[in-house]
Amino acid sequence: MGQGPLAGVKIVEFAGIGPGPFCGMLLSDLGADVVRIDRAGRERPGNPMDIGSRGRRSVALNLKDPADVETALKLIEKADGLIEGFRPGVMERNGLGPDVVLARNPKLVYGRMTGWGQTGALSHSAGHDLNYIAITGALHAMGDGDGRPRPPLNLVGDYGGGALYLAFGLMAGIISVKNGGDGQVIDCAMSDGAASLATMFYGMRAMGIWTDDREANLLDGGAHFYDTYECSDGKWISIGSIEPQFYALLLEKAELTDPAFQAQMDRSKWPELKSKLMAVIKTKSRDEWCAIMEGTDICFAPVLSMGEAPHYQHNKDRETFVEVAGVMQPAPAPRFSKTPGAIQSLPPGVGEHQDEVLKDWGVS
Repeated sequence: MGQGPLAGVKIVEFAGIGPGPFCGMLLSDLGADVVRIDRAGRERPGNPMDIGSRGRRSVALNLKDPADVETALKLIEKADGLIEGFRPGVMERNGLGPDVVLARNPKLVYGRMTGWGQTGALSHSAGHDLNYIAITGALHAMGDGDGRPRPPLNLVGDYGGGALYLAFGLMAGIISVKNGGDGQVIDCAMSDGAASLATMFYGMRAMGIWTDDREANLLDGGAHFYDTYECSDGKWISIGSIEPQFYALLLEKAELTDPAFQAQMDRSKWPELKSKLMAVIKTKSRDEWCAIMEGTDICFAPVLSMGEAPHYQHNKDRETFVEVAGVMQPAPAPRFSKTPGAIQSLPPGVGEHQDEVLKDWGVS
């Protein structure tokens, strides 16, 4: 049994890339028994550095072979949820589409992860995270005011709008089944999820307090009191002093005595005030600013690289990062007081757990 609040939940994950595996990792970290169906003939050992594959077991099947398709169906019969991230129609061609599967397991929650969704003009087109968030308004909002939109890594589409929404959807569907409902299909499109993540900004735009111009708004780097600044040593800090009392503390700690800074919410003065604040921040190193501002209510933090983050004191205090088999990686999140999650195991080799899984799940 897994350790965490999802102990006892069984998930079948069809091997893929990006958000599907990350969704499986999230569920495994919280205790679900996640079995990944890999493609037979591609056997290879597990790689501890493949962090997103941690915590599940692997069965290798040839889905062109009717006997192996039947084995997959027998595993799915025992499962609470299923994760697949292929283009629309692929699972149906393999004999594992929702109609077939739900006939075998009417209580299954069938999670489908795609960029564009199962329907719509683009549903059969190739794409990547950048494309999925491009049609939601989210990408247009990020970047320099006088430059091009900037990709926010693939956090907004693949992982925020995709993996997290599918994990949320699977849990909602499984709760519905536990409450007496039927199994069902989840159509999780990353474009839908990314649009949903932008809800607050659509609301602000409707209220007239957000514009379509980049770097001209409260939370996109337009405001001088909510941005990142380069220090004298080339390192960076972040300042988010939105509330008046926090802004007043910023002025005090940074010794900003220029009366112009009193016009905090005058958008017409933001560019001028940002230039002045940039010059002040450039006079000290990141460590010097940390000594002045860190731990105060300024809403301040140093901008850390991925090499630095695991060694930052707050992250060490909370054990936000853990080292497993010599690989530093983020720990399971969120935290549970009575049923804490855990990294259940190292990333599996393809087909590593074939006999073990079939025996545990009662499949001949």
